[in-house]
Amino acid sequence: MKPITVLLADDHTIVREGLRALLALETDMEVVGEAANGHQAVAFANKLAPDVVVMDLSMPLLSGLDAIARIRECTPASTKILVLSSYDENDYVQQARALGASGYLVKQSDSHVLATAIREIYRGHTYFKPIQPATLQHP
Repeated sequence: MKPITVLLADDHTIVREGLRALLALETDMEVVGEAANGHQAVAFANKLAPDVVVMDLSMPLLSGLDAIARIRECTPASTKILVLSSYDENDYVQQARALGASGYLVKQSDSHVLATAIREIYRGHTYFKPIQPATLQHP
């Protein structure tokens, strides 16, 4: 069976390396490229047509939101976009969804959730699971 091809787009090298290492443990996934800014993300998505683009929102040269819009214009509908961001505000989630993202995770998520989200959006589902504010519990 063909692996799910993934493009990683994050401006932090250590984050991309960590994501690549996590996804290397998944036998059904293959990282086919890495982008360090929004322009690279668009160019690589256009060239590689990956199954899933994992996109940070805070990117240099072109924001993640703008990159999502451009990727939706230049790639086939089969290319899905999963936002992985430190922003947990609902406005960002809604903007990403409106621009064509199929999923949204916050970087505070458990590591296993990334592979689950990639598989779900690859299958044509959506996966919007931003972190919810913790409720204070008294002892």
